[in-house]
Amino acid sequence: MLQAQTHNEIADDAAEAADAKAIAALGGDTADAGEIKAVFDEVAALRSAIADASQPLADELFGATPLLAADAARLANLSHYLTLRRRDIRPLQRQLMRLGFSSLGRLESRVLPTLDAVLASLAAATASAPPFSRPTEETFFHGEQALAAAAGDLLGAAPSHRRCRIMVTLPSEAADAPDMVADLVKRGMTIARINCAHDDRDAWLAMAAHVREAGQRLARPVKVLMDIAGPKIRTETVAPAKGAKLQVGDLFRLVAEGEPGLAGGARVCASVSLPQIVTRLSLGDRIRYDDGKLEGVVEALSEMAALVRVTRCKTGGAKIKPEKGLNLPDTALGLSPLTAKDEADLMSVVECADMIGYSFVSRPEDIDLLEAALARHDGTTPGGAERAAMRKGKLGLVAKIEHPDAVRNLPALIATALRHRRPFGVMIARGDLAAEIGFERVAEMQEEILWICEAAAVPTIWATQVLEDLVKTGLPSRGEMTDAAMAARAECVMLNKGPAVAEAVSLLDHLLSRMDGHMMKKTPMLRALKSWPD
Repeated sequence: MLQAQTHNEIADDAAEAADAKAIAALGGDTADAGEIKAVFDEVAALRSAIADASQPLADELFGATPLLAADAARLANLSHYLTLRRRDIRPLQRQLMRLGFSSLGRLESRVLPTLDAVLASLAAATASAPPFSRPTEETFFHGEQALAAAAGDLLGAAPSHRRCRIMVTLPSEAADAPDMVADLVKRGMTIARINCAHDDRDAWLAMAAHVREAGQRLARPVKVLMDIAGPKIRTETVAPAKGAKLQVGDLFRLVAEGEPGLAGGARVCASVSLPQIVTRLSLGDRIRYDDGKLEGVVEALSEMAALVRVTRCKTGGAKIKPEKGLNLPDTALGLSPLTAKDEADLMSVVECADMIGYSFVSRPEDIDLLEAALARHDGTTPGGAERAAMRKGKLGLVAKIEHPDAVRNLPALIATALRHRRPFGVMIARGDLAAEIGFERVAEMQEEILWICEAAAVPTIWATQVLEDLVKTGLPSRGEMTDAAMAARAECVMLNKGPAVAEAVSLLDHLLSRMDGHMMKKTPMLRALKSWPD
């Protein structure tokens, strides 16, 4: 018994000595020492739980996907991040902040290294041995380097003065205006987008040739993205031809086939590009028109027509016009993202492009479908082998995220794309995404997409209505300038065509270069401020 007491006393003395050492390190604050030890235990338990739960999650999401070692590491970090984000760690974050440690708020690209670094610092503060070695600089920033490499493979090298690339949608007249294209390159365009929903093969070939020529002449290599159209969900013929301005409470009618006609009290009737838009509707389904300028609910159905009551529209009302987009967020349309037109257009894509924009992708099988179609063209199309050699690698793939299913399936889409070993990125198509999930949620969703892609080292393209007022009118709004500044967190920003797009490229080039001094993804970069005198 006496010997046991002696052993206990020795253990107590050792513990008191360790506590005294920790308290001395903290300036004698016993409360802080105890709190740090409790936080250490919580972070250690969190790290252990993530390591244990992430593998089953990876198996569930990614299956037995054969991957290169580098890509397996990307998906491992993604599974760690998804496991972490299934928990609410806000109370832990506040404790860490108050005690002077990392709040874990910027760990997307380095989940376990961040936790290991925090544990090492917490252990040092309590004079105890860390459970894991402190990560080296190379280990800690490996995810950032992987993202930079992936962005370079897909989007090309970033300009020396900014990290973010600029993509510009070429207008139809660019096919006959090489000087216009050269001016865009000179002002800062690094990627030219060709929209295959417009123009034809001859125009696309001419645009791509002008881009290559301008890049060579100015010694600024420029990539070409060709965006295949996918199933066009649009209005077609409208009756009456001049339309009528609809207000909340008005009725309009959609018909699956034949000439549109007014019936059932509808003020306007429109035929649609795809019969499934009408035939698969149910009562109560929502319909959004022209990126949400008008929203309605299906009130009545007949065999080939739907009567829709307007529930929301822009101030002053909205007109139904031909060739405007329709979104059906509640309706399972069962449409293939790859149409017969897309299949035919792939011949031009393989010949002209460095990367392909894929619309309406929602499931991993959609990527497999495109890969099978590309396999029938790449290398066998006239000029395809030569273009592949000029690309110095595979045709890149950009998945346009514009539907809730695509958001939900994003980790699986990433895994499938990596399995095909093709340079891969994601476009945040905010127009269609807002029309599908609602304007009130689009900001939240674009943030989540940025985080998920950073965790998987997948480059992102910030798209839809960037500097829209400036592009169309030559004068930007205050709100869109802030939006463009926030776009610097992506690896590329896309501008749409418009009369003042060249001025928009110049402004965006300057803005993005300045924002690089202030922000890297979610991390503020505290360069010296010079707006105030000493």
